[in-house]
Amino acid sequence: MRDEHDLPAVARSIIDSNRYMALGSADGAGRPWVTPVYFAAAGYTDFYWVSSPERRHSRNVGVRPEISIVVFDSQVPIGMGQAVYMEALAAELAGDDLERGVDIFSRTSQAHGARAWGPEDVRAPAAIRLYCATVSEHWVLDPESSPDQRVSVQVE
Repeated sequence: MRDEHDLPAVARSIIDSNRYMALGSADGAGRPWVTPVYFAAAGYTDFYWVSSPERRHSRNVGVRPEISIVVFDSQVPIGMGQAVYMEALAAELAGDDLERGVDIFSRTSQAHGARAWGPEDVRAPAAIRLYCATVSEHWVLDPESSPDQRVSVQVE
């Protein structure tokens, strides 16, 4: 049984049990955009996803790499929600980073019943690219604080 006050464990559990994250980005003028993406995580600090470089969030990452991420279970009863909120830097991957990232993404994809991925799937002239967000800080809701009080947690 998990200790409800072990907030790093709460964060790890949420990340481990979900397949989609809400990725918040902004364009050069600061106009925000949020989109859900399927993700593969390496530990709790590197989050990988694939997307067309033409999509709004991909273009945003290209001009403003600072992003936010939220992972949560949208099926819990009202008032029982918990999420991991993250601040990160994101980029399209290339070179050795691409090789490592596509291996992580492919293993996770296959574990979830989807296909294997290779570097050729995410390099030009392919229609999609592989991106990675490196998280600098995690937050979760503190159940012992006033409503909606987020606290920073170390998630490793």
